Amino acid sequence: MDIGGRRVSRGMLPLLAFHTVREYYRLERKPPVTAGLLAANTLIYLRPAFLESILPNINEVWFNAYLILKHRDLKRLLLSPFYHMNETHLVYNMLSLLWKGIQLETSMGSVEFASMVAALLTMSQGITLLLSKSLLKLFEYEKAYYSEYAVGFSGVLFGVSFLGHLGGILAGIVYLHLKRSYSGPNPLRSVVRSISSVFRWPLRRYFGRGQRNNMTRVWRCPGCTFDNSDMLSVCEMCGTGIDGSDLSSNLQNGLLSQDELRRRRVERFSTSR
Repeated sequence: MDIGGRRVSRGMLPLLAFHTVREYYRLERKPPVTAGLLAANTLIYLRPAFLESILPNINEVWFNAYLILKHRDLKRLLLSPFYHMNETHLVYNMLSLLWKGIQLETSMGSVEFASMVAALLTMSQGITLLLSKSLLKLFEYEKAYYSEYAVGFSGVLFGVSFLGHLGGILAGIVYLHLKRSYSGPNPLRSVVRSISSVFRWPLRRYFGRGQRNNMTRVWRCPGCTFDNSDMLSVCEMCGTGIDGSDLSSNLQNGLLSQDELRRRRVERFSTSR
């Protein structure tokens, strides 16, 4: 519902707020980057009075390959993920971000997680733009993809449309390939550290405990390379043990039951206490 150009919740935003507060309350270490992304997307959707004069209208930031390339409009390329069509669109995306963000930021650390989000945002948008242009040139798919309009953070989480899904998947594959093949320091990490240092002091009282999360001990799965907390002895992603033993051998040898595996996977992220 719009009142005076600003949106008023119809009931789903309080649900999002409830889930967010509940999840953060039970966490010993509060992931600040996930909280910042949730707040940014929600504030842009609600457009409070103090932001009204500086936030572009949604019509100015739709992702549209034709307009981006014609006018070299980077605003549409970079801002469209943070705009949403309606409350349902926003809440579903933010609930997904809440669940994924808590898990990833907790295991990776805030700086690494922030650099990953920045990389996936630019890569997924860029790949989607490239795919749209390629489909136009190769198959003359103009109306279906090259001229379509899209917004939403799901482009970073997974996709906004069919082409957005594909762009997000390819961005994830490229990101993992680059991370595995490049042994040097992450260039985005130093940028994120510099930016976070500016905001660290005013946020320290609330997120101070979360900043120590960057020192959380993790071990990298030898099977799928997923970074797991040292609280776990079995990879959350593929079930490989910390010693390299796979899930099937653990089950066959009676070292790990299916119930125990499920319990360990949801132990830190269970919605019940």
